[in-house]
Amino acid sequence: MDIGAIIGDIFAAPFVCIGWLIVGAIAGIVANNLMKSNQPLIIDIITGLIGAVVGGFLLSLFGIYRSEGGLGGVIISLIVAIIGAVVVIAIWRAINGRRVAR
Repeated sequence: MDIGAIIGDIFAAPFVCIGWLIVGAIAGIVANNLMKSNQPLIIDIITGLIGAVVGGFLLSLFGIYRSEGGLGGVIISLIVAIIGAVVVIAIWRAINGRRVAR
């Protein structure tokens, strides 16, 4: 049992959550711009976080798993989150029957 590793994980946890929020916000903003949706920032963050889960699930269905860590992992996570957020917005629109105003 490595106490140093446990303490390091505890201190790193808030930073990981902040990273998730940042990636979720960026993914949500990009997805809402791609889908021509006008939502508040908090909805962008929620859309991006849900999109990251959906995107990860969709990729796992195809047997594709992302690499862990580093800048490459962050970029891949961001792309997956954007794709998932676009899917979430499309499903939401299909359920609500709303169209984009031109």
